Amino acid sequence: MPAHFQNALFGMGNPLLDICAVVDKDFLDKYGLKTNDQILAEEKHKEMFEEIVKKFKVEYHAGGATQNSVKVAQWMIQEPHKVATFFGCIGKDKFGKILKEKAEEAHVEAHYYEQTEEPTGTCAACITGDNRSLVANLAAANCYKKEKHLDLEENWKLVEKAQVYYIAGFFLTVSLESILKVAKHASENNKIFCLNLSAPFICEFFKEALMKVMPYVDILFGNETEAATFAQERGFETEDIEEIAKKAQSLPKENKKRQRIVVFTQGKEGTVMTKGDKVETFPVLKIDQSEIVDTTGAGDAFVGGFLSQLVQDKTFEQCIRAGHYAANVIIRHAGCTFPEKPDFH
Repeated sequence: MPAHFQNALFGMGNPLLDICAVVDKDFLDKYGLKTNDQILAEEKHKEMFEEIVKKFKVEYHAGGATQNSVKVAQWMIQEPHKVATFFGCIGKDKFGKILKEKAEEAHVEAHYYEQTEEPTGTCAACITGDNRSLVANLAAANCYKKEKHLDLEENWKLVEKAQVYYIAGFFLTVSLESILKVAKHASENNKIFCLNLSAPFICEFFKEALMKVMPYVDILFGNETEAATFAQERGFETEDIEEIAKKAQSLPKENKKRQRIVVFTQGKEGTVMTKGDKVETFPVLKIDQSEIVDTTGAGDAFVGGFLSQLVQDKTFEQCIRAGHYAANVIIRHAGCTFPEKPDFH
């Protein structure tokens, strides 16, 4: 891949340090957590972050949905380094330092907005079996400011260099104006802007922000639960995932040169993708239950694999194959971590 591909992929989101632990049902019940969910931390979860570290064996991994995806994309591409750029906000502290080191190790060009008001954000990944319940304490991640970072000339230049943009829906809770600035830039320059529904709570409680961005979305990602919640909130009156994909595809769109593509993953069931006026289902790679270490980061990895091919102008079928490959690798490892080199052809 030629060197001019540097910074071709741009991601912006919540950089979080994942605190991963295998927990028990009592722990989930104590804090009112579902076995498989992703939520924002509330008051009642504050001591959970201390308890999980005291009570269980924890591993720390660099996380945050968008950051995970761009790292996986970079890992799939290998060379050149720094194809992926990432923006987000951290604190000036130990956890922030770890995130910077991990981004560097992954060869991602991360430009963090660093501030001292809030500590670096964390996400507790509470693992039971092959389920994971994620509780994010955004802290610093929530302090990202368009005028303090995105608007700065040296940062905006990196945005302009990119051809493909990816933002997880989680960032809608932080800085809608930053997302819109990037989304409009992509749309006006016929570049590809991708968004992930990310979580049922985004579809439900941040739907106004979500629908402000939707006209600029060229590729919409989500899983089966998010698709169902999105359909309910939009009044689609269907629970059929293919129908939901079609209806999401036909929502109003600014850049008419590109038809929106909708991609919904369904765990071990096939991945659904709109193609023209059809919807196709692509089976995932088979894996034995015993080989699954944990499913944290599987969805992020799918998107990362997908983006790694998209940025190289490969077919959408190839993008999905790469997504399935990356997700299959990630679930064999703890957190969103991966072996040294991919084996994808």
